Amino acid sequence: MSINQIVTPLDSAVLETKEQYSVYFKIVTHAFDGLVDSIAEKRICNGLEAALVKQYCELMTYSLEAFRIKYLYDDEEKMRIDLTESGFPNYLEFRYLFNDLELKQQHIQKLPEIGTVKAEFLESLLRDKRPIPERRLQQAASIIYYSSVEQQYIFKRFVQGKILEVGEGAEAQYMVSWAFYDVTHNRPFICFMYFDLYKEKLEDYRQKIYDVLENTADRNMDLDMMAYAIDKKLPNLWPKKVRKLDLGPLHNVFAKDELLVTHTVLKAIVEKTLDLSAFALSMRIDETLSTGNFSQGGFFSKQYLQVWAPTTKDTYLFAPHRVLQVFYDNIPEALHLLTQEPIEVPALKLD
Repeated sequence: MSINQIVTPLDSAVLETKEQYSVYFKIVTHAFDGLVDSIAEKRICNGLEAALVKQYCELMTYSLEAFRIKYLYDDEEKMRIDLTESGFPNYLEFRYLFNDLELKQQHIQKLPEIGTVKAEFLESLLRDKRPIPERRLQQAASIIYYSSVEQQYIFKRFVQGKILEVGEGAEAQYMVSWAFYDVTHNRPFICFMYFDLYKEKLEDYRQKIYDVLENTADRNMDLDMMAYAIDKKLPNLWPKKVRKLDLGPLHNVFAKDELLVTHTVLKAIVEKTLDLSAFALSMRIDETLSTGNFSQGGFFSKQYLQVWAPTTKDTYLFAPHRVLQVFYDNIPEALHLLTQEPIEVPALKLD
């Protein structure tokens, strides 16, 4: 592992209060909802890809809700937001969450029975007219956390999607998706690969494909390097198209990066031009296509490898109407660098 992949708690900001948690989770969930709707409507992704993006984003929002429950009444630990170009939770948070749930039963055994806690709450509120002690609130939140959060729905460092047949008229017979949370960038990435099989049946080759993807394509890298590595390790898989979606950064009041878009949002919030719910979400899509193949090796060890076209890199920006107005007024030159005009998504109304 390179030094750039080592993450520490110092690489993050901290959410201090329940109110900050509430606002942050609403912003992230709302931003993902707007992204999913827009990529389908604007045909940035085809219908199948858009449906899969929705599923991966749901894993992210489920994880964020788990964080909210976990830290609801915890005065000792606070959730950390990445300080680099991310705006999402630091990767360590996902690892801690996953480790917590590995020991789920041990934690539950140390907590009081649900019935006992409910009876104490009713007695304090209805009979004694006293507020519930903070310690009991923290225990109640822990009971909800460990009894309701399912480990299988947490966004892990690598998330494998199923291999699907895509039908006639597509680039290839099959498509497989996967996602990963890159520990260097602290952002989620989603990948799609369209491919054919050569002298292999899918049921015999499926697990090998999954193993190679997890070991080869589980972090952010140049797309041509990723495509070549997959192609090289799977001789009977002929990839035809590979796409990588980089979801983020998320520009909002909790972001701490040095990006121009983030600073424009923060400045407008300080000046009361925008309210605390203002956000923008960047996305980049890298894509490469096979233009043919060439053979490598001798007669008994010949392998066909793909010739890849130069990677195309498309950038998008999603934001509510008022935020877009601020961008056009203050940083129009940055918007001209996008692949298409910024995409408007619904504004978030905080209660």
